[in-house]
Amino acid sequence: MKKLVLIQMSLFLSLLMPAKIEVLDRVAIIVNDGVIMESQIQDLVETTRLRFLEQGAEAPPISSLLEEIKEQLIVKELQLQKGLEFGVRISDGELNQTFIQIAQNNGLTLEQFIKNIQDSGQNYEKIREEVREDMIIQRVQRGVVSNSINITDQEIEGFLATEEAVDQLTPELLVRQIQTNSIESAEEILQSLESGESFENLVSDKSINQNKNQGGLMPWRKINDMPSVFAEAIKGKSLGFISDVIETGSGFHILKLEEKRGPLVQFEEQWETRHVLLTPSAIRDVDATKAEAEILRERVVGGESFSEIAKAFSEDPGSGSNGGSLDWLPKGSTVAEFENVMINSELNEISDVFESEYGFHFLEVTGKRVEDITDALIEDRAYSVLFSRKFDEELENTLRTMRAEAFVEFKDLD
Repeated sequence: MKKLVLIQMSLFLSLLMPAKIEVLDRVAIIVNDGVIMESQIQDLVETTRLRFLEQGAEAPPISSLLEEIKEQLIVKELQLQKGLEFGVRISDGELNQTFIQIAQNNGLTLEQFIKNIQDSGQNYEKIREEVREDMIIQRVQRGVVSNSINITDQEIEGFLATEEAVDQLTPELLVRQIQTNSIESAEEILQSLESGESFENLVSDKSINQNKNQGGLMPWRKINDMPSVFAEAIKGKSLGFISDVIETGSGFHILKLEEKRGPLVQFEEQWETRHVLLTPSAIRDVDATKAEAEILRERVVGGESFSEIAKAFSEDPGSGSNGGSLDWLPKGSTVAEFENVMINSELNEISDVFESEYGFHFLEVTGKRVEDITDALIEDRAYSVLFSRKFDEELENTLRTMRAEAFVEFKDLD
C-alpha cells in the first residue's frame, strides 16, 4: 500500500514539473472554411529553393518568396474547395492509371517508377496526393472557365490570316498551270479539260509558260506566297481542283491543285452509308428482333425502297426519319461491328443482317471517296490555339476574382 502511494505521488509531481512541448505543425492561414499549415509553406519554400539551385539560378529573397508561395497555396486551396463544392472526385483507379501513364512516358514500369521516387528520398504517397489535387484542380478549371469561352468563325478566319498561323499551320501547295495569250485559247482549253483531256498533255501542247517542260508545275509554295489572284482561285480547294480562266498582266491562266504537304495535311477514306436498326426490347426478344430484321432486309432486296423501309421501321432515332442515311462516315466513327461490315461492303449491295451493341442492322454503302480534311484540321488547330489563349486569360481573371472574394486570415507564427 505504501508503495502504491509513492507511485501516485511520483505521477502527481511529474505533472507539476515543466515539460518541453514539441509543436509538430501549426495553422498558418485560414482560407474560407479551410486551412493552410505551416509545414505546407515550409515544404514549398524548400522545394522552390532547391529548384533554383538545380537550375543554377539565384533564388529571390526569402521574404518575397514567402509571399509568393503563400498566395500560391491560397489560390490552390480555393480551387480544391471549389472541387469539393462541385463534387469532383479522383478515384484510386483513375489515379493509378495516371501514374502508369507517367511511368510509361518515362520508359518505366509503375514499380520502377515508384522505386525511383523512393530512392530519391521522396514520399510516394505524398506525391500521389499532390497529383490527385492537381487533377482535381484541372477539372475545376475546365468546368469553371471553359463554358465562358466563345470563339467565333470570324476570329478563326482572322487568326488563320496572321503570319503566325500561315507559318505554323498552312500547307505548301504544288500547282500546275497552263498559260495562253488569249481568252479564246484559254476557254478552248477549259472545254477540253471538261471533256476529260489530260491537264498535263494540254500543258505540253498549249501552254506558253516557260515551266511547260516541267509539266506546268510551279515551285512548292504556301498560298500567301502566291500571286493574290492565284491564291484566291485555289484557296480551300481539294486536290485535283481545276480553276476557271484567270487573267493577269502576263496572260490567261488555268490552274490545277496537284498536291499538298505539311504537318496537318491528311486524307481520309469515307463511306456514304444508310442502315436499318432494330433493337431488342421487353416485348421483342433477341431472336424475334433478328428475325424481323431479316424480313425487312428481304423486302429491300426484293425491290422495296430502302429509304421507305428505314423511315417506317428503323429504330435509330438519328437516321430513321432520314431514310436511314448516316451521310459520309470515316473509320473510327462507328462501333467495330458496323465499321467492319461497312468497309467490306460492295457499292449498292445490301449487307447481311449483323449484330452490334445497339441491336440488329443491315446496311448499304452508296458511295466511297477519299476526302481531303486538311482545312478542317487546320481550323481545329486554330480553334485550339485561340481556346488555349482565351482559357489562360479567363482563368487568370477567374482566379483573381476567387482570391478577392475569399476570407483569408494570416496567423502570427512568431
